[in-house]
Amino acid sequence: MAKTFKVVAATGMLGSGFQPASIDKAIALGAQMIGCDAGSTDAGPNNLAQGKCHFSAAAVKRDLSNMLGRALAAGIPLIIGSAGTSGSDEALETLAGIVRELSREQDLHFKMAVIRSELSKDVVLEHLRAGRCHPLTPSSPLTEEEVGESLHIVAMMGVEPIQEALAAGAQVILGGRSSDTSIYAAMPLMQGFRPEVVWHMAKILECGAAAVTMRLAPDSMMAVLHEDSFDIFPLREDYRCSPQSVASHTLYENADPFDLKEPSGTLITRDSQYRAISDTAVNVSGSRFEPAGQYTIKIEGVRQRGWSTVILGAVRDPYILAGLDDWLAQLDEITRIRLSNTIGEQPYEIVTRVYGRNGVMGELEPTPNVAGHEVFILWDVISGSQALSHSIASSVSHLAVHNPIPKWKGLISGVAFPYSPSEIDRGPVYEFHMNHVLVPQTPTSLFHTEFEEV
Repeated sequence: MAKTFKVVAATGMLGSGFQPASIDKAIALGAQMIGCDAGSTDAGPNNLAQGKCHFSAAAVKRDLSNMLGRALAAGIPLIIGSAGTSGSDEALETLAGIVRELSREQDLHFKMAVIRSELSKDVVLEHLRAGRCHPLTPSSPLTEEEVGESLHIVAMMGVEPIQEALAAGAQVILGGRSSDTSIYAAMPLMQGFRPEVVWHMAKILECGAAAVTMRLAPDSMMAVLHEDSFDIFPLREDYRCSPQSVASHTLYENADPFDLKEPSGTLITRDSQYRAISDTAVNVSGSRFEPAGQYTIKIEGVRQRGWSTVILGAVRDPYILAGLDDWLAQLDEITRIRLSNTIGEQPYEIVTRVYGRNGVMGELEPTPNVAGHEVFILWDVISGSQALSHSIASSVSHLAVHNPIPKWKGLISGVAFPYSPSEIDRGPVYEFHMNHVLVPQTPTSLFHTEFEEV
């Protein structure tokens, strides 16, 4: 085993940007691979449903341009995971097209691996019927009906498909939906570094410079693996890591900061030590890794929930605010009566969010009282068609603006709408409906890799 392994994360998400000089510095320091996560579920289900990337093609091309030539010139692999935000086949092919375009423009030649992670409904049904599909908390067991409702389903790959591509000599690897950490863990695990060190390093590295004390803008982060620890440090001169900033990133996007699940096991950080070794760098040691008794692959699926029209309105009247719950309940009731006479039994849903009270956390808000002089209300009407949602929203907005209160006599106007028309059609809306794992035949059996000489 090599004494050290050096890896750089270009940025936290492909398309978000970074300083090219940071990659130059990492290569000068001996980086042995460049990695970059390109995806996330943070923005919700639309990216997977529609195959669209969160960032523009121009932003993605800029970042790729700043990585591709540098990686090839240095003779080190470039590994991208969760292509096009969602990792769907459509998003992956879009990313591959940008890479091919750059190769022509810059006269670059290399072996590229494209790892597909989108699953057919038949594959998921096969695992479901064989008892090889299990829910993750707090989801319910998956049903065949829910599989049938899916628009797209992706499997989140571990390190094994990436390792196969590296073993086959791929210099550029574009992955579909990937575990963020697998991007950075695949190569050092191949070289024999201990899994507890590798997985913890990958967790801290996955979001680029997010683990610095104050990130002003996205940038690169570098890690140096040792036999029983790793060093982590930023590459921008004005950034620094501290033990607190690095330790806190272990909690990022995790329900538990001490037990971090991967397809092949669990990283345990209860006894991890975070020690400053310079003004900018931190050494991390003391982690453990427990291999899983059963290898599992998380799947993500989306279905259409309906069509949405939203209404944005503000309320400042102190008497309405003093009895806001009663006012909203009265609005719900008169809306129900109005709609029963106009649309009959057609199903619909009206979601009301009150910002300035509990719009962010809803029922989980510990202090659900209006503390200021105004609130902002968002009504989201969801039904089976855009026309029906818009029709319902038109009734809601009209009834809301004149919804009476006992304090005032006659017709009142209690809601201020910032836009005209006040009803804004959002189009189709989607939801994640799979939070489950599959037990694959092998760690690579759900994925398909295509190689090409670019």
